[in-house]
Amino acid sequence: MSNSHALGDAAAIPAAGSVAPSSAEEEGLYRKVLWKLIPLLFLSYVMSYLDRINVGFAKLQMLSDLQFSETVYGLGAGVFFLGYFIFEVPSNLILHRVGARVWIARIMITWGLLSSAMMFVHTPASFYVLRFLLGVAEAGFFPGIVLYLTYWIPPSRLGKALALFFLAVPMAGVLGGPLSGWLLQSFHEVGSLRGWQWMFLIEGLPSVVLGVVILLVLRDRIADANWLSPRDKQVLATNLAREQTGTIGASARDAFTLPIVWVLCLIEFCIGLGIYGMGFWMPTLIREAGVSGLLNVGLFSAIPYGAAAISMLLVAKRSDATGDRKRYLVAAAFIGAIALYLSMAHKTNLTFAIGALTVATAGILTAFAQFWRLPTVLLTDRAAAAGIAIISSVANLSGFVSPYLVGWLRDTTGSGNAGMYMTAGSLVLAAVVTLLLPGGLVNRQDAPVDQRKAIS
Repeated sequence: MSNSHALGDAAAIPAAGSVAPSSAEEEGLYRKVLWKLIPLLFLSYVMSYLDRINVGFAKLQMLSDLQFSETVYGLGAGVFFLGYFIFEVPSNLILHRVGARVWIARIMITWGLLSSAMMFVHTPASFYVLRFLLGVAEAGFFPGIVLYLTYWIPPSRLGKALALFFLAVPMAGVLGGPLSGWLLQSFHEVGSLRGWQWMFLIEGLPSVVLGVVILLVLRDRIADANWLSPRDKQVLATNLAREQTGTIGASARDAFTLPIVWVLCLIEFCIGLGIYGMGFWMPTLIREAGVSGLLNVGLFSAIPYGAAAISMLLVAKRSDATGDRKRYLVAAAFIGAIALYLSMAHKTNLTFAIGALTVATAGILTAFAQFWRLPTVLLTDRAAAAGIAIISSVANLSGFVSPYLVGWLRDTTGSGNAGMYMTAGSLVLAAVVTLLLPGGLVNRQDAPVDQRKAIS
């Protein structure tokens, strides 16, 4: 993808010789870029996702401590995404204007402080307010990072970078589940605080530290990178300019009027129902399957996320090699839906239930990773900043809808089955809508496509 940053870099960086780099040299250069960018961004996203879903572990103690109903919990878990939705697009446009370093640092510091402040929740109102403010603080982080990576890496190589970054989601589950379970169990009533209060405090503060680190070490653009030689900068900027595939102009308004953007919103909204249906309720589902002890629940929750990490990497490699995004996205969503249904149908069989939850999580998160390859190819410049944020913000409404509906259905029916069946149905809808997209639009594009005609 090309954008104003990439084109500006290409124009601003003096030519450093006319000899084109060999393929081995280019591979080495992009490995260097990935090693410089991904570890810090990955760790930041791990903390972001952990701070977002650790309320699912806090629920195991909070509901009895504070006398909250399942509906109160579901609404509080979901109201985070209303704040996220309202401020997502403005946040991403600010990042595009002021640069990733300052804005991402601001996001991380404020959300870290607010996440720690969750320890002071004592009424439903305080729960709702802090969750809403947490969403406001974090708004723009995820789409901002996706946009930021397009400033450095061309479409032909972006799949691997995004897959590595998205691994933070399952890794947050692999690391965060056992950590959250251990904190809940080991710090319960230490210093007159409950385990869930210690969990919020301890898991929130690292985000503040990471925000300071980002402010000190991240670079906004290729031209600003003091760890690149002039020739390396020229190669990176030239490759970005050469692979300009987006068909939307520089106006952010275009992102609101292009039909494909809203179709992508629907697909990702449905996938999001699956992600948050699993993320917010997995500890409860595992406990209901027969796992006792908070630490054990945390350890078991790491299994599905570990499998998802492997699946995301393998499918991303295959998808990049074939250029076929549609088939893998559809297959992953269908598999996730079927496995989620089976996990409920046999939830009293611990081995089967955990196995089905593992396959479901792998399918859902693989579909999520495959999906985000699409808007990064289709959109460019301010339209990319706005369009990616629009898709992310609308999709994140699923984070409000899913926990609230699941919580309400649990209170109404006395069972978790109906909520998970609804979640499985949303994944089927995502797969069906994706199937209806023209293959040339979804899969690898070797030439620009008129997206307005393609989707009409």
